[in-house]
Amino acid sequence: MSVCLNALMSRVRNAVTRLRGDERGLAATEFAMIVPLMLVMFFGTVEFSSGVAVDRKVTLVARTLSDLTSQSLSVTDTDLTNFFASSSLIFWPYASTPINATVTQLYINPTTLKATVQWSRKSDGSTGRANGSQVTSPANLAVAGTYLIYSEVSYVYVPAVGYVMAKAGVTLSDVNYTRPRQSTCVLYGTTSCTTV
Repeated sequence: MSVCLNALMSRVRNAVTRLRGDERGLAATEFAMIVPLMLVMFFGTVEFSSGVAVDRKVTLVARTLSDLTSQSLSVTDTDLTNFFASSSLIFWPYASTPINATVTQLYINPTTLKATVQWSRKSDGSTGRANGSQVTSPANLAVAGTYLIYSEVSYVYVPAVGYVMAKAGVTLSDVNYTRPRQSTCVLYGTTSCTTV
């Protein structure tokens, strides 16, 4: 019996010695440990890059809306619908359906230097901000008795792979101010270039 036990122990020692020197599965083990981390980094980089690209497009839409509106002497609902439609094309190849945009004309009160809404329309055709309500504008744009075209854009970016970023999406938004270029103000409906 002790001879069998000694032979068994000798075999176990030889197997352990061979196993310690065997490096055939080392690369596969390292690969299995590193791949999940590398995949998370890859998809995270792709999603972050897409998010930055969409955020840039949100900024471009805000600029385009205020720019197109400020170039007009007057606008109608059809004009504003066309402005919203053409600016949403900036989002290609991303889906443009979750865009919420508003174009507003502000009047800077000469006494208080507060920006007051003269007219406002949303991308869905509804009224945006209430006429006469106040909007905070940058101090350097608060020139007494002047008008500003103010555009607001928000977009919910939903990542393709939601495990790296927020699954429900990230709300991206931007605003832009421009001055009317062809006249003192941009007329809409029954508004005139007077104070509210």
